[in-house]
Amino acid sequence: MLDDLGVDRADVYGTSMGGRVAQQLAAHHPHRVRTLVLGCTSPGGPHGVERGNDVRASLAESRPGAARQALLELMYTPAWLANHLGPYRTLGDPGMPAHARRRHLAASNQHDAWHLLPDISAPTQVLHGSDDRLNPAANAPLLADCIPGARLHMIPGARHAYFEEFRTEASPLVLDFLTAVPPQRA
Repeated sequence: MLDDLGVDRADVYGTSMGGRVAQQLAAHHPHRVRTLVLGCTSPGGPHGVERGNDVRASLAESRPGAARQALLELMYTPAWLANHLGPYRTLGDPGMPAHARRRHLAASNQHDAWHLLPDISAPTQVLHGSDDRLNPAANAPLLADCIPGARLHMIPGARHAYFEEFRTEASPLVLDFLTAVPPQRA
C-alpha cells in the first residue's frame, strides 16, 4: 500500500488488532516506519496477558442485543455511555459476515510478536486505558519494556476505546510524540 501511494516512510498508529499488525510491520519493515504508536494492543502469544473468561463469554453472547451491550461496556465507561447515545464507531462493521468475524478473532488469538519486539527500531509510544479488559492493560508495560526506548502512557479510567472517549487526552499525546521525533533526511 505504501508503494502504491508513493510513501517511503510512514507514521504508523495501530490500535487493538491494528496494533498487532503495526508490530509486524515495524519489525519486518523497519525502513518503512518512521514512528510507531501502539494503542490498546498486546504482544500476544504466551507472554501476552489474556482477557478473562468473563470477557470471552460476553463476546460469545449469541443474542445480538446482549452481545452489542457487552461490547459497549468493554469499550466505554458507564458515565460516557450514559451521556453519549451513539453512533459508536468502534464497534466494527455491523454488516461484517460471521466468517470474517471468526477469522478476525482467530488472527487476533494467534498473534505472537514477542520475539519481534526487540527488533522494532522506530521511536515507539504505547498508549492504553488503565481499565481496558478487552485487551488487558497489563499488556502495555510488556510492550513498552520489550521495544527499545518505547514510551508508555496509561490513561486513567479509560477502557478499550480510549482514543474516542478520552480523545482530548489521547490525541495531544500522539501529536506531541509525532512532532517530537525529528524528520529523517534521505
